[in-house]
Amino acid sequence: MRKILFSALLLSVVAIGLLHLFTPGDYLFYHNTYRRLSYFPIVLGGLWFGVPGGLGLAVLSSIAFIPHVLLYVGHGTQAVSELMEIVLYLAAGLLVGVISGRQTRLRERYQQLSEKLQISYVQLQEETAQLIEAETRLAAAQKFSALGRLSASLAHEIKNPLASIKGTAEILRDEFPGDHPKREFVDILFKETGRLQDTVEEILHYSKGHPQEREEHLEPLPAVAKHVGALLERQLREKKVHFILPENGEGQHLLVESAKFSQVLLNLGLNALDAVQLGGHIWLRAEGGADGGWRIAVCDDGPGVPEAEKERIFEPFYSGKSEGTGLGLLISRKIVESYGGSLRAADRPGGGACFEIHLPSKNGVDLGHPGVRAEAS
Repeated sequence: MRKILFSALLLSVVAIGLLHLFTPGDYLFYHNTYRRLSYFPIVLGGLWFGVPGGLGLAVLSSIAFIPHVLLYVGHGTQAVSELMEIVLYLAAGLLVGVISGRQTRLRERYQQLSEKLQISYVQLQEETAQLIEAETRLAAAQKFSALGRLSASLAHEIKNPLASIKGTAEILRDEFPGDHPKREFVDILFKETGRLQDTVEEILHYSKGHPQEREEHLEPLPAVAKHVGALLERQLREKKVHFILPENGEGQHLLVESAKFSQVLLNLGLNALDAVQLGGHIWLRAEGGADGGWRIAVCDDGPGVPEAEKERIFEPFYSGKSEGTGLGLLISRKIVESYGGSLRAADRPGGGACFEIHLPSKNGVDLGHPGVRAEAS
């Protein structure tokens, strides 16, 4: 584009020079008009191309004007007047070029300042977002601090009643032989009371600043899932929900800490129960990966989780239920992450939600060799 503009100005200079050359010398009105027309390409050249453009076109206009000047050689003051026109051409080209160059430098400087301001604005936005995030984390930390103090107080208060309940469960278990139809429920009562007692002890140790170190009981995932199914039996029966557990062999090689993974699967199962309609379905599937890791999925055929809430539901105290605490999913994720794994919400292909647990190999769980692989429904 710049080449086209310069070519157009050059052609106009040549045209004005030809007009001077072929117009008779005594046609002073026309020659005066041509002289004034010469300033247009000189001024435009200075504006568009700076000092080089202004001076260059002034020189070319002077050269084109020379044949006309030669007509007045020997005419005294008239010749001097024509020569002064050349000087004015050069002065005009230089002056306009200098002014245009200053404007160009100012424009570039303002452009640089504008870019710096834009960068500063973006940095300010990022720092503001970081500050808001830090304030949010601080507020959450304060909530957790208050919750920790409350939890320690509650744990202390319920420790003794739990011991009494566990002792009563032991007496009841002695009353029912192993083949009695109600022995299973007494075993569940005894096991869950023990799990609560262990949780209370762990909370008390954490509140004193030194976590309790104890060896967890490992069980195959299907056994833990069956135990969770027994805990949910009443709610499943009331809503006529089908709870589909891993098939024979599926996940048998995955040994998990029964108490903690019971809590994870119980939280996910209760969420799924709240989501499904009467007569709905809940699936629990396990799939071994080629890298030795595992994928465990708790899926349902409910309405699913909106995209905007798939991360928010893991925030502390956020719950879509009026009676919910907003801590179940958060606690479940923390337990999974303690093994180096991850827990996330996803969509079920046939409609509904899937909560997927990804466990790496050899991270607090005995992953063994993958057995039967199965896709989550």
